[in-house]
Amino acid sequence: MNIETLRTIGAKLLQEILPQKKFLRTPLGTGASGDKTYPVDKLAEDIILAGLDESGESLTIISEEAGVKDIKGGGRRVLIDPIDGSRNAVAGIPFFCTSIAVAGGDTIGDMELAYVVNLVNGDEFWAEKGRGAFLNGEKIHAQQNEVLYLTAYEAQAPHRDIPRIMPLLSESRKTRCLGATALDLSYLAAGAISVFANPSPSRSFDFAGGWLLVKEAGGVFTDINGDPIDSAGIGLKRAVSLLASG
Repeated sequence: MNIETLRTIGAKLLQEILPQKKFLRTPLGTGASGDKTYPVDKLAEDIILAGLDESGESLTIISEEAGVKDIKGGGRRVLIDPIDGSRNAVAGIPFFCTSIAVAGGDTIGDMELAYVVNLVNGDEFWAEKGRGAFLNGEKIHAQQNEVLYLTAYEAQAPHRDIPRIMPLLSESRKTRCLGATALDLSYLAAGAISVFANPSPSRSFDFAGGWLLVKEAGGVFTDINGDPIDSAGIGLKRAVSLLASG
């Protein structure tokens, strides 16, 4: 598995999804993670799984929609969020992406490859462990100073989450709740976002690709209390809160 394999999948996703201006809002059912599966989620996942199958490698898929699935007997873990920001997509809000991360083991710290593609403007982010992070082929770096120009956040339960991060938001010049964690983290890795916070537990496929991008871009990634998450297990369950910065 290499970045070019993932970029080939990304090109197919862009070919099929980028031209679409509207997506059906009626869910097909509930995915393995417990969230609603929309037609665009299923379309993206089918494209990704077909591309991974064509790679000829033995892989264990961990996907928001399909759950855990072995290809050719299983092997390296591939964490997939077919459409991160599904609710944005079906509502017509142009901020959503696909996230794919590849791990050689069972923890977040075992991530080796990350690929995130913005399905609205075609931006491609990728990272390889020990080789840096890239946006459209150009090496990127997280913000290098401590000024909170822009803080992005997720609030799964606003009545509970926002009070927890209000001190951070109050110190920030601007704040945004954009609705696609992997894309938030990708733009943080590129220096466009200063800090990202999610006080509620997140699932590994939501942030695995973003974790490697941020780390390879020179950023810091912990839970909301500042503790490392490298040893967090990968799977379908909500596991850790998130705090990332340059």
